[in-house]
Amino acid sequence: MELFRESATGQILRYITGNRILLYPEEEAGFSWAPLVQFLSKSITSLLTNKFQNNLLANEDIPSESIEKAAEVPNENGTPGFEKRRKSGEESSNDEDGDDETEDPSPLSHVATAPDNEITHSRSRQSEAHSVLTRTSTGAYTRERFDVEQAIAAEKTKSAIIAPTKTADGTILVDWYTTDDPANPQNWASSKKGWVLLQLCAYSLAVYGASSMYVPGEQGVMDKFHVGATPAALGLAIYVLGYGIGPLLWAPLSEIASIGRNWVYIPTFFLFVILSIPTAVVDNYAGLLVLRFLTGFFGSPCLANGGASVGDMYSLLMLPVYLSGWTAACFWGPAIGPIIAGFAVQSKNWRWGLWEIVWLTAPILIVFLFAYPETSADNILRRRAQRLRKLTGHNNIKSKSEIDQEHLKASEVFLDAIIKPIEIMVKDPAVTFTNIYTSLTYGIYYSFFEAFPLVYPRIYHFNLGETGLCFITIGIACLIGVSGFLVYQFKYLIPDIKKNGLRAPEHRLVPALLGVVFLPAGYFMFGWTSRAGVHWIVSLIGVVILVAANYLIFQCIFVYLPLSYPKYAASLFAANDLSRSMFAAACVLFARPMFINLGVGGGVSLLAGLSCFGVVGMWFLWKYGAYLRSKSTFAQS
Repeated sequence: MELFRESATGQILRYITGNRILLYPEEEAGFSWAPLVQFLSKSITSLLTNKFQNNLLANEDIPSESIEKAAEVPNENGTPGFEKRRKSGEESSNDEDGDDETEDPSPLSHVATAPDNEITHSRSRQSEAHSVLTRTSTGAYTRERFDVEQAIAAEKTKSAIIAPTKTADGTILVDWYTTDDPANPQNWASSKKGWVLLQLCAYSLAVYGASSMYVPGEQGVMDKFHVGATPAALGLAIYVLGYGIGPLLWAPLSEIASIGRNWVYIPTFFLFVILSIPTAVVDNYAGLLVLRFLTGFFGSPCLANGGASVGDMYSLLMLPVYLSGWTAACFWGPAIGPIIAGFAVQSKNWRWGLWEIVWLTAPILIVFLFAYPETSADNILRRRAQRLRKLTGHNNIKSKSEIDQEHLKASEVFLDAIIKPIEIMVKDPAVTFTNIYTSLTYGIYYSFFEAFPLVYPRIYHFNLGETGLCFITIGIACLIGVSGFLVYQFKYLIPDIKKNGLRAPEHRLVPALLGVVFLPAGYFMFGWTSRAGVHWIVSLIGVVILVAANYLIFQCIFVYLPLSYPKYAASLFAANDLSRSMFAAACVLFARPMFINLGVGGGVSLLAGLSCFGVVGMWFLWKYGAYLRSKSTFAQS
């Protein structure tokens, strides 16, 4: 029931019924959060006592007993606690609840949402509010977050009540009720986390797969609209460009507490599925390209926010382990397109590949609507604060995100979304290198969608469906890459972190040092064994080697980037997404002419030679990355 209540459908039903169904604990009769009851009681007592003491200065005739009696006056809802009129004219609850609420709530955990000295004015500008790490935040990839998570993990061995805190201006900050509060995504059962992660992986795999389901039908596009091979490839390139631009908007939107993750995922995913229908039936070339761009754009939130959603649920120590599964889904997604669509296009026509996008994504959307909960802690606590304000009648009860984002302006969102990614990429040489190198490797990865049709049908006489099956090797490579990465995590990195704490971000690049060496080796093996005198399995082994190496590189960089500049993790990912997607879109267009003019061996060798520069670059980054960051003009600014 909790899973359905937190889903998009559950929230819509609550809105339609005026929050009369699928009730939260705060909305049920008899609810009480003892620390807040005590806190409000003390606040009222202090306020009224001060008021009468001030009156004494003006009128000495008021007897002292009046002050003591005034301190017992209930709040506007009838008690110093949580009694509430749930219907018009309904009487307050019985006195027994009130008696219980005035008892000393013990034990209390004094891990605060924010110390009193952190936020001094709730009306201050958002840019002036200092963001501190608390139980409500799961986003910062910092040593501080690691230390706090370790302390919280120790506390979870015994459930302890968490006391709310009060800022200097009187605002009461809402936190989790207990150290093991089930509303906190970090405290969800492993089965629930696994179910949410599975949905996210399926969503990401389907959207990425939709990019390449178009590829087997390119010849049909050429015949239908009378265009050449390069214009036909635009259908793939412009989709990739769309999901590269999308994160610039969707990533910052999901960080706004009033929106959260779900209300970025659900509307855009719904539009993606709807727009995929006219894409499959459109009867003009320009309309096809526009719709492909829009579907890529609206499908991109899984790329923009997927990593953040995984981070919402898992601790910093275990995050790379579970992130590796999501990364594998994203990596294998483009490879499933030709596998799924190849035989369908061969048997029917080019439009069947586009219809399969609808058939694949629509069921995932339905499951998402009913079973994907909100994972943003800021959004969950913001809604909790709203319910507590309604329950108690005290408008000074707020979540930390409400204070931080109270004066958030569209111009600030635009600055962080558009300007900041470009600024970091220009000013920081380490970030610049990682973006250029990942763009190169990602572009080469997408060039295979143009290389395979030139190798296996022409040299080995595979049909369209059999050529699509060659992409299974990418899935095998992902499994090998994930297995190797997990062995490194459990056998070396996690024990090392537990023993020595978090090290410099460059320490996470160790598997990538192996990947950059095997990457060009795999390229050369594929390029120079793709000929009639060599069995086709040899070139596919080269594909497995290079994709597994590619996976290790991407996984390490995806962990390295947010550790380098924790405050700007979203901007770093957005910059990387944009640069990768733009180069990949270009590769799709120039790869086929390059392979035709230079030959598959020559064209792949050119790309492999470029990737060799990454060997020197990655080792240099591992060795001198900290020095580069210290000299970065962005870090200094």
